[in-house]
Amino acid sequence: MYNSDSNNLKCRIVVDAMGGDFAPQNAVTGAVQAYSEKKNFELFLVGKKTAIKKVLSENKLQFDDEKIINADEVIEMGDVPTNAIKSKPNSSIVIGANLVKEKKADAFVSAGNTGAMMAASTLIMGRIPGVGRPTIGQAMPNETGISTLFDVGASVDSKPRHLLEYAIMGTIFTSEIYGIENPKVGILSVGEEESKGNEVTLAAAEMIKKTNLNFVGNVEGRDILKGTVHVVVCDGFVGNILIKFGESVLDFLKFKFKEYASQAFVNKMKIGLVKSSMKEILKDFDYQEYGGVPLLGVNGISIIGHGSSTPKAIKNMVLRAYEMYEKKLVTKIENSIKKYSNIN
Repeated sequence: MYNSDSNNLKCRIVVDAMGGDFAPQNAVTGAVQAYSEKKNFELFLVGKKTAIKKVLSENKLQFDDEKIINADEVIEMGDVPTNAIKSKPNSSIVIGANLVKEKKADAFVSAGNTGAMMAASTLIMGRIPGVGRPTIGQAMPNETGISTLFDVGASVDSKPRHLLEYAIMGTIFTSEIYGIENPKVGILSVGEEESKGNEVTLAAAEMIKKTNLNFVGNVEGRDILKGTVHVVVCDGFVGNILIKFGESVLDFLKFKFKEYASQAFVNKMKIGLVKSSMKEILKDFDYQEYGGVPLLGVNGISIIGHGSSTPKAIKNMVLRAYEMYEKKLVTKIENSIKKYSNIN
């Protein structure tokens, strides 16, 4: 079924058909949409074969039966990640990660259990040599374009060396994927002054200064939306809180608009007049546009999506995986980590 000689193959992307709150419906339809749009990669669906084929049939989607990989087990959202990948070896997440490890696939995409996806990617695919901790990045729109935030929850209690790695990997990702030449890098802190921060951020700053990254020093939370820098580096504990708060703002704004409209008919008319404009403006904050988040630092391409991912989000996750393959991100990260291996 597979040829391990990747030199003669297109990019091979495996999608977890059982991942997400609305699996396999959204995962299957979104993945097939991505393939229909691009068609310059090989797509594999991993999960319960009968369920996958049912979705394909009901939606009148054409897909090669030989590219459906059966997985009898499913890691549920409530499962403990490390326990689940050991106790469910025939799950879609474990099989998908193993395919990348065995060089039978180049990328794995899942909207399933986030912890299990991170654990499987790290423990099964393995880390790139020299990477202490893989990192998850999140794109955020700002006044000048886009910022990326690393780390947003792959791990907590980072050491200075880890923040250096986030800066290196974040710079490569932002430059290659968003086309920002020599992106500016800043460490998220409690003040812009060089003396501000805790022991970890202060030590990390000294290490990043020894690289040729475009490091500008400390940045504050307000600088993210201002677009002061392109890559914001922080511990995953802080980054995850920040991202979760940011995601809640859009829902809060929708609530306030509805509340305002419900107070009077004239208010409803006012909202109606600007609704299409507001929808277009707020589109940049919609996670579906970005799909999922990359787990950088693992020895393969791993894209992790929201549990509530729509077909559109899944489609964009698959296309992002292809883009990372095309830009040779794993190799570029490995070379850069090796280049700065002696910094301490």
